Amino acid sequence: MIVDTLAIVGTGLIGGSFALALKQAGAVGEVLGAGRSPAKLTLARELGLIDRAVDWKQAGQADCILLALPVGDTGSVLKQLAPHLKPGAIVTDAGSTKASVVEAARAALGARFADFVPGHPIAGSELSGPGAARADLYQGKRVVLTPQADTRADALATVRLLWETAGALVETLDAVQHDRIFAAVSHLPHLAAFALVDALAQRADGETFFRFAAGGFRDFTRIAGSSPEMWRDIALTNHEALLNELDAYLATLQTLRLAVSEKDGDALLNIFSRARAARENWIETQDS
Repeated sequence: MIVDTLAIVGTGLIGGSFALALKQAGAVGEVLGAGRSPAKLTLARELGLIDRAVDWKQAGQADCILLALPVGDTGSVLKQLAPHLKPGAIVTDAGSTKASVVEAARAALGARFADFVPGHPIAGSELSGPGAARADLYQGKRVVLTPQADTRADALATVRLLWETAGALVETLDAVQHDRIFAAVSHLPHLAAFALVDALAQRADGETFFRFAAGGFRDFTRIAGSSPEMWRDIALTNHEALLNELDAYLATLQTLRLAVSEKDGDALLNIFSRARAARENWIETQDS
């Protein structure tokens, strides 16, 4: 057993799957659940994700606490937890942006910031809520930890071990580098999917377009089914890196528009060929 008591704040897909995986591995004793929705906590208990629902005071007495909630809520939740943290308690998170989370945690935790291990599991789906949780979500998936210079070494080691026990491949990155990378490979694609679906939905004849949409549209826009609240917070907390990626993407779209406008088949073929080769190479590295 790695920790006797684990508290999950946010018992949906990410937090619930973490709890399930560790329960099945026998890595935790009791799993506590905390959050703002009594109904979701009740469902999480019925599904076996948690053993009981608790308040902030009880959650703070856990050996390890995972925050699996919209990144915009990190600061306020940590402020409620901070007065109740028992000595040696470890706090970690699963937020998709890291620099803002580190800043919020440092402000909320003060001298206890050394007990905080920033993290980001690179796994998920467009589904959300306790009913979406599954024990194998993290099998073979990457988890990025962004420890700070003053992060407690044994806290980092414990969080790493918990994720590895859940099946994940753990890596570390600088928080700013993390945000720059994920602005390009995660945050921008989500915004693009949301934008396309919204643009069609706003058309007077949008229903006709959706009626004829098929597999390609479904694949490209799958992530537009993700939590709007979560992605609002990600866009706001990683706005600088995301703006850079949006500008770069818009420049590429302008290049494509020009090629289409001028009927420049060679330019289009070059872009499409480079993109296909890059994607095939990426797929090969994922499968190897």
